[in-house]
Amino acid sequence: MTEKPRAADPGATGSAPGGSAPAEQAGDGPRVVIRNNRKISETAEPAAADAGSDAPAEGLVEESEVVVDEIEIEAAEVVGPPVVDAPAQPVDGGPTGLGAELEALRKDLDERTRDLQRVTAEYANYRKRVDRDKGLVTEQATGAVLAALLPILDDLDRAREHGDLVGPFGTVAEQLVTALGKFGLTPFGEQGDPFDPTRHEAVAHQTSADVTEPTCVQVMRRGYQVGERLLRPAMVAVADPE
Repeated sequence: MTEKPRAADPGATGSAPGGSAPAEQAGDGPRVVIRNNRKISETAEPAAADAGSDAPAEGLVEESEVVVDEIEIEAAEVVGPPVVDAPAQPVDGGPTGLGAELEALRKDLDERTRDLQRVTAEYANYRKRVDRDKGLVTEQATGAVLAALLPILDDLDRAREHGDLVGPFGTVAEQLVTALGKFGLTPFGEQGDPFDPTRHEAVAHQTSADVTEPTCVQVMRRGYQVGERLLRPAMVAVADPE
């Protein structure tokens, strides 16, 4: 930055020997310099006026050069290199603020997901237990009603053996048996079936050469079951091989 020498104050006058024009003398007025958008006011040092010499002009030039050098030095000190903010470094190597927040949200999401999975599994098990209990209750209620009707079916079987189920009475008996079969009632126990102690109740024993294993040779009362549930075992006579 360079500043031209300033002219002497017009109010100041001087004389030179030999009829020359009076030399200008440097005044004491302030000089204003704009530096880095700031206004700096400095006062020029008075220069000695010597008649018949060029001292005032040279003094002004030297003074201006000094001022310019000071301004350049100060400007260099003020401006300096640009300052760039360094990126924020994580404290102790930990995550930054945004990373910590994301990590907290991720942990919260994982926890809520595990809670949802646990609740879903518990609800599924609850539904299974309810359905199983509901099926058992329904089967027990149905079995209790059907068990109360078994003596009527026994009477129908005896009437059938004697040939009394004929006409409208026989039709009603068949319709009753068909309707009860829709509720899962199944009769079992026929002559010639292998003896099964879990399903048959043996009331008589005999030996026979016609069988190779314990066999039901006579059925006194048929047995009934609902699905896999046994309502009543069959009452039979068993023949053992000789």
